[in-house]
Amino acid sequence: MDGGRHLCTWTRSSKGSARHVLKTYLGIFVTLHLVLHSDASSVSKSCDKNCFSGKCINGTCVCDHGWVGDQCQHCQGRFKLTELSGSLTDGPVNYKYKTKCTWLIEGYPNAVLRLRFNHFATECSWDHMYVYDGDSIYAPLIAVFSGLVIPETRGNETVPEVVTTSGYALLHFFSDAAYNLTGFTIAYSMNSCPNNCSGHGRCGTANSVLGRVYCECDEYWKGEACDIPYCRSNCGSPDRGYCDLTGEKLCVCNDSWQGPDCSLSVPSTEAFWVLPSVKPSAQSLGRASHQALVHSGLMWVVGGYTFNYSNYHMVLNYNLETSTWDVVPVSSSPLYRYGHSLALYQDDIYMFGGKLEAGPANVTDELWVFNIPRRTWSPRKPAPPPPYALEGHTAHVVKQADGEPVMLVFFGYSPIFSYINKVQEYSIGSNSWQVVSVGGALVQGGYGHSSVYDEASGSVFIHGGYKALSNNKYGLVDHMYRYVVQTRTLILRESGLARYLHSAVLLSGQLLVFGGNTHNDTSLSNGAKCFSADFLAYDIGESTQTVGSPALHRDVNRFGHSAVVSNGSMYIFGGFSGLLLNDVLAYTPPSCQAFSNPALCAAAGPGLRCHWAKGRCVPWELKSECECVRFTDERCFRFSDCASCTANTRGCQWCEDRKCISASSNCTVVSLHCKTPSQECFRLANCRSCSLNVNCQWEPQQQECQALPGQLCGEGWYHVGEACLRINSSRESYDNAQHYCKNLGGNIASLLTDKQVNFVLEELQKYQLQDKRLSPWVGLRKINVSYWGWEDASPFTNTSLRWLPGEPSDSGFCAYLERTQVAGLKANPCTATTDGLICEKPSQSARPCKTPCALRTTCANCTSQAMECMWCGSTQRCVDSSAYVISFPYGQCLEWQTQDCAAQNCSGLRTCAECLERAECGWCGDPSNTGRGVCMEGSYRGPLKPASARAGPRDRDKLRDRDMVLDQSLCTSDRGYNWAFIQCPACQCNGHSRCVNGSVCEHCGNLTAGTHCQSCMPGYYGDPTNGGKCSACKCNSHAGVCHVNTGKCFCTTKGIKGDQYNLLIDYQFTFSLLQEDDRYYTAINFMATPEQNLDMSINASNNFNLNITWSLSSTAGTISGEEMPIIAKTNIKEHRDSFSSERFNFRLHHNITFYVYVSNFSWPIKIQIAFSQHNSIMDLVQFFVTFFSCFLSLLLVAAVVWKIKQTCWASRRREQLMRERQQMASRPFASVAVVLEVGGDQEELLQVSKKTQTWMHTEVNTTRAVIEGSVFICISIPSEIEQHLASLPLRLQKDTRRLLRLSDLLSRLVLWPCSRCVRRCTAGCRKCKQTVNKLHLWALKKVLRFKAA
Repeated sequence: MDGGRHLCTWTRSSKGSARHVLKTYLGIFVTLHLVLHSDASSVSKSCDKNCFSGKCINGTCVCDHGWVGDQCQHCQGRFKLTELSGSLTDGPVNYKYKTKCTWLIEGYPNAVLRLRFNHFATECSWDHMYVYDGDSIYAPLIAVFSGLVIPETRGNETVPEVVTTSGYALLHFFSDAAYNLTGFTIAYSMNSCPNNCSGHGRCGTANSVLGRVYCECDEYWKGEACDIPYCRSNCGSPDRGYCDLTGEKLCVCNDSWQGPDCSLSVPSTEAFWVLPSVKPSAQSLGRASHQALVHSGLMWVVGGYTFNYSNYHMVLNYNLETSTWDVVPVSSSPLYRYGHSLALYQDDIYMFGGKLEAGPANVTDELWVFNIPRRTWSPRKPAPPPPYALEGHTAHVVKQADGEPVMLVFFGYSPIFSYINKVQEYSIGSNSWQVVSVGGALVQGGYGHSSVYDEASGSVFIHGGYKALSNNKYGLVDHMYRYVVQTRTLILRESGLARYLHSAVLLSGQLLVFGGNTHNDTSLSNGAKCFSADFLAYDIGESTQTVGSPALHRDVNRFGHSAVVSNGSMYIFGGFSGLLLNDVLAYTPPSCQAFSNPALCAAAGPGLRCHWAKGRCVPWELKSECECVRFTDERCFRFSDCASCTANTRGCQWCEDRKCISASSNCTVVSLHCKTPSQECFRLANCRSCSLNVNCQWEPQQQECQALPGQLCGEGWYHVGEACLRINSSRESYDNAQHYCKNLGGNIASLLTDKQVNFVLEELQKYQLQDKRLSPWVGLRKINVSYWGWEDASPFTNTSLRWLPGEPSDSGFCAYLERTQVAGLKANPCTATTDGLICEKPSQSARPCKTPCALRTTCANCTSQAMECMWCGSTQRCVDSSAYVISFPYGQCLEWQTQDCAAQNCSGLRTCAECLERAECGWCGDPSNTGRGVCMEGSYRGPLKPASARAGPRDRDKLRDRDMVLDQSLCTSDRGYNWAFIQCPACQCNGHSRCVNGSVCEHCGNLTAGTHCQSCMPGYYGDPTNGGKCSACKCNSHAGVCHVNTGKCFCTTKGIKGDQYNLLIDYQFTFSLLQEDDRYYTAINFMATPEQNLDMSINASNNFNLNITWSLSSTAGTISGEEMPIIAKTNIKEHRDSFSSERFNFRLHHNITFYVYVSNFSWPIKIQIAFSQHNSIMDLVQFFVTFFSCFLSLLLVAAVVWKIKQTCWASRRREQLMRERQQMASRPFASVAVVLEVGGDQEELLQVSKKTQTWMHTEVNTTRAVIEGSVFICISIPSEIEQHLASLPLRLQKDTRRLLRLSDLLSRLVLWPCSRCVRRCTAGCRKCKQTVNKLHLWALKKVLRFKAA
């Protein structure tokens, strides 16, 4: 060691020291391992729950392809299975809502694939599993499973097995958004024997073709799966029969024995079931909802639904004796259909209605007749046509009382009028239709019921069906109706077993009901199966039933089958049980002849009713009502409604406590009136059917038909359809008639509908019965030379109403009804008169019905009303939501929508993920391998294109308008394209990026973002999927982001500058920013322009910043429009302020505007803001000045008016006085002698008299006046008299003065007008007239006294 250097050298150590070093290093290594392991375990977390179809990574289940859920427990995608055998399932728990899963099982070409449904439980009629014999849904459909698939009888091998022969099998499962059940487990195997030969044989290849294997059955077992026993007990050979091994390996019984093993005698007290045909003929293609009847020992089968119509035959017949099928070749046959009705009359089969599978799958009202001997079809064109186009109805030909044959059609479903509760009648002789007026029970419309006609009793028995129930619900019913043909009466009972699409026949007084769909609403059905094998025997006389099931080696559950009776046996054909069936079942009931005594005869059954007659047991028949015993309380109680209870003659009565009891029993209150308008309306299922009843109206809110209130149209009016009509018998011209109708609030009637015309004709016939013949005006007039139109501007079609021969005449411009029998019109001048007129006005309750769902042709139009209609994309049909189950009874709809409408075809889907969600689509990726491509119809092997139309006359009957063929050139790998059907390519960047590590988009370009570059960057909008472009948001700098698809701007400020909320003064505004689209707002602006002092208040639910400014258009020293700040506050919840005129001169500047800026708030928020204005105190002076000025002006005007009034009054008074004076002056005068009383010295008096004599005649002014006929003199004495009086002696002065006073008094009595007298004589005159009268009397006394003196 030198210079600070350290030298490391190896030295030899001893053996012990080496061991010590090794232990040290080993310990360090173990420690490091434990530390690393503990760190790794601390990072990795376990999942709380098991991951069924995935891996647990960091405590979370990462699902495998096609699986979803927190435990990867639900299927949701496409799977490919290539093993020779295996199984598939929806998951370990109940499947999820809205599930779409698809499995493709791939074998080798033409290999036989067998599918065994070991467990299957889905919601019946809503959640379906489809099985195709191929690699796409365009391959032949071979099975559709729904509901519960379980064995009817334990111990029998009943698990259904489905076989494909193409080497592929495609299974597609769809569930809706309602109920979910346990799902399914399906096993599959290739090139295996059917059902492993059922344990009664071995699988071998000795006779195989193409390497296929077959079962070699043990003795006494037969069938493909060795599951059918034959010749049990050797057929009782040799006494009872023998086993025929040459043909179908059946027992051939001797004449006195019968049954599948010849163990029952003829006749027998036991019933038995047999399968006449072990191997169903290929000609009898499986079908459902067909119809069958028996003629000349042949069972004729017509129509029906099938999966594939390539080898379909419209008419088949089955020989009931030889058990052989025959195809009936016909020409010019009707289109294929199902859900129709058949009725036999003589040698003709009448087929009515049904659903056409060709084209848009419409329900038809066609009537076709098939002549059996000639084997030809011919259409009938009745007039009038049938009222309803129906499916799911039944029909029977009966004879009326007059012997005329008619075909009765019972109930059914109409896409326009919903569930029909009417009985239609077709007259074969007159080729016409009508709706029968039925009495008795009130019927609810129904679909898929069964009915039989008992000719002996003249009754039709109707059972079950899918019907419209109360509260806008629909479901199965167990109703048992009896329709009496002669009385047209319906009687209702209840059978106790609800079902539809079942069969029924009548044997020996027993109604035998078999099979049907027994599933009601999922929440109520308690596991009821879609496909039932229930066998119900209903005694029509005793109203009792027994239930059983066929004793056969396998389950025979089904619905949509047919049943006929021949030679005392019932034959059942076809139907649906997930598979379309083509087998025949035969049931032979016991025979009454086998019972040897009355006791055994009476106890015969079940399924048989006999009675002892004439020493032997014979079948019972219901011939007439009188043969039935009177009902007891127990039997009456089975009538479930009032009308049915009282419609029969068996002595039942209906009590108000809703009981039907015997008439002999006590009832507190007996109901006499059963049918009411409300009950009749309540049973009409939709708006259109409700509008056909004049007493009903549709309530859109409650979606039900209700009875109309009384006097809907008013007194004298009649409610007909959607209008009110009134007939008047007065004789008027057309113009007067029109004026009359308008005064009543209407117009002359425009008779546009058959219902209105028929009503008018019936009313006019009533007038004729009263000897009043009316020819009323109708609202039809000539518009121009050749055109006639109704008053409501509708054109005249000359259909319901017709012109009489030679009409319309050239002289006539207005029309009236001339001959009501033929609905004949005649033209007349409008000024002419005729007897009668018809008025019309709209009904107050007439509400137009919405377009029926069946007439809506697009998804958007169909789903415009939520949950009212349902759109089926696979069939391109819109159906009523109340009729979805019966519109697709065999799972014809792959998927349905009620709101969001997806693309109607594959080409409208833009991403691979969306494309593969549709079972019919596949994805063709472009060579760029960036996720771009085209979605198109396809299969596993490649794209498909429509097949070319085949030549031939039968092309019109091709039902697969979407027949497809493979065309790999549409997506060829030679050009770099990649076809994906099971799983999308790993790289899905929508053409905007390339992938690293195979699936991760490296860098999203073209302004896109997202894990798959599937959306636009913030600030841009558009649809960048599949190479689409993004565009910048156009928000005028007032928003940073917009809606990524539509470009709608999410403005940050609500009420931007130039678009502020201009608030009204003295009003409070509330702004609620609560919606999802409001989350982008961070500011809101307000403005107000007051006229005087302003108060402002603002408050909010969250904190905010507040800024208030003001501006005006032009002010001294400011720029026009410049805003000047007033208030700036932050983080507040409320603020109040006032702006007075001292600071802002509102009088001088009338355009002052205040701006309020609320910002920096959080969403959601509510803001309240209010502006109010008021005056100052000085304004009160202005108020009072104005007030008093107005008040004084008013007083001045009043004074002027008063003065003018007084002047006018004085003028009128003067005129009156002048007239009075003229009247007084015209009266005669009289003389008055005035005698002066002289006392004292006579000489002095005489001297005075002499002195004054001249004066008296010359100086005294005298005036005459008339007072009540007397003349008085008013004397005016001059002042000179006073001088003479002073010179007289005192005594003489006294007398003289007395005389003067008397003269003065007399002067007051002058009868001038009072005002005149006052002015001339004295100023003391008051109350002139009364005083004059008094003074007149007094003066006369004085005068007399003077005379006496």
